[in-house]
Formats: sequence, structure tokens, C-alpha cells
Amino acid sequence: MFDLIKKIIDFLNNLDNRNPGNNGNGSNDPITIDANQKAGLKKAAFLFPIILLIFALFSSFYTIDPGEIGVIQRFGKLSSYSEPGLHLKIPIVDKLTIVDVEKVRRIEIGFRSDRSRVSVVQESLMITKDENIVDAQAIIQWKIKDPGNFLFKVFNVNATIKGAAEVSLRSTIGNTMIDDALTTGRDQIQSNTREFLQELLDSYNSGVAITDVKLQIVDPPEEVKDAFNEVVRAKEDKEKLINNAKGYFEDVIPKARGEAEKMIRQAEAYREQRISTAEGDVARFNQIYSEYRKDKGTTKTRIYLEKMQTILQKPKKVIGVDSSSGSLNLLQLGEVFKD
Repeated sequence: MFDLIKKIIDFLNNLDNRNPGNNGNGSNDPITIDANQKAGLKKAAFLFPIILLIFALFSSFYTIDPGEIGVIQRFGKLSSYSEPGLHLKIPIVDKLTIVDVEKVRRIEIGFRSDRSRVSVVQESLMITKDENIVDAQAIIQWKIKDPGNFLFKVFNVNATIKGAAEVSLRSTIGNTMIDDALTTGRDQIQSNTREFLQELLDSYNSGVAITDVKLQIVDPPEEVKDAFNEVVRAKEDKEKLINNAKGYFEDVIPKARGEAEKMIRQAEAYREQRISTAEGDVARFNQIYSEYRKDKGTTKTRIYLEKMQTILQKPKKVIGVDSSSGSLNLLQLGEVFKD
């Protein structure tokens, strides 16, 4: 097909060449076209629209890759979006712009890292809530969420995001105390900056989604950096001691509670035992007293004998009286009653 187009162009160029006249002096006559040239011109006039039609047909088809969105403008006005796949558009009338909606882009605040890292002091120096100055640098990551707004609602998206990000970061740090900004408040600064920046860009109809805000540096100025670092180290030591104390607390208190619970359970068991023993003694006493009331003498004698049996159950010595002499005899019966 391209060879045919080249031949048509060569033929049209050859139309500028003039043929010599019939006279022999070599003078130029008006342009004359022979029969072959007329046939070629008719052929070109016939094939040229066909070639244009073929070109229009091939240019009507387009492919959108995964992660991309095709934006169709018809007569310059936003018409439709195309999902990934093969699509057809109207030649000349429709204009296609392919937008990568999965690519994560980044903007740097307070520094540049094209070749080597260079700080931009005009962007990084910010004032905290307690009127101190910090050097804050951050990376803003974003994606396209609305291709139409991204292409047509904002003139310069990168400059808009950069300006809005700087405003958001300054506003967030302006509401943060310097101690929090240098130590434990970094996560909160990132979160608040991201939310504020997204709201700001949505109000512009920018079609941009902020995926992350990453603080790179939050330091005091170089002139007072050493003093602030000492303060930060002291605060870190304080937090470490507090965490150690909390750890000791979490270790000791459960043990103490367990010991206390154990003592309570033991006391309750001892109480139940004493109550049961006392109740048993009362029942036994009541039973004996009932028998005693029936026959006091017999009951008294029985109790006396039971008690003496308990006392004299295993004596080691026995004292006896010799009836003939009336003397007391001590009998060593320990071996006899030995267990």
C-alpha cells in the first residue's frame, strides 16, 4: 500500500514536467498530456479516496491497555471513556487521549532528588503551633481517579498539587507543637496532611487521589539542631523509662492479683471447713446432751470412761499398790506398750 502511495506522489510530481513542442527550435509549448498520463491521472483520482478510506478505517480502531482509560473528545468536547480493550472511534471527529490511572506519581516538598538530594529552604521551613521553626520535607504520592477532570478542569495539575500540598503541610504543622512534630506526632501529621490535601484537591475538581504522604525529615534548623536533638533524646529516655515501668506494672500486678485471689480462696475454704467442723461439734454435743437428759448418771460415767480411755490409752509407766506392804510399785511397761 505504501508503494502505491509513493507511485501516486511520483506521478503527481511528474505532471510538472513539460513536453517539447513540434518545432525544432526547442521552444516550450503549453502543457500537453498524452493518453498514458490521462489514464494514470484517472487511476490516481480513483485510488486516492480508497486510500483515504483505508487510512480512516485503520485509524478508527484503538486499544486500551490494562490500567489505562481512554478519554474521547468529539468536536473538542468530552464525549465518553473507554475501558481496557479494543474500541472504535470516528475518524477526524473523535480525539483520543489515553490516561494511565494506575501509575503512582510523586511530588517532592522541601527538596529535589533528580540527581542528588538538594534541600529547598523556601519550601521546607515552617512554623509550628508554639511559634518554633522546623525543617519539614515530604513526598506526596498521587494517582488519577477522574481522567476527565484531570485533563480539562485544572490547567497545570502538577503545579496545583504541589502548591496545595505545601499549603496542607504548612497548615498541619502550624497546628502541631514542636515536641510532637519532632517525636511522636509524625504519623498524625502525615494523616492530617493527606486528608486536608485531598479535600482541597476535590474542591478544585482536579480528578486526583492522594495515595500517601510520607514525611522525610522533620528537624529543627541547623543553628539549634544539636540542642533540639538533646531534648529529643531526653524525651526518648523518658518514654523508655515509662514503658519499662508499664511493663513492670503489667508483670507484677497480675501476679499480685493472682496471689490475692489464691489467699481469698484459701480463706474461704478454711471458713467452710471451720463452719462444717463447728456444725458437726454442735450436732454431736446436742446428741450427747439429749442422751444426758435421759440418764444423767450413766451418760456422765460413760463420758468419764471414754475420756480416761483416751488419756490412758498407751501409758509408759504404771503405778501400782502392793496390798501386803502398802508400798507403791513403779512398773516400767514402756517396752510392753511400745508401738
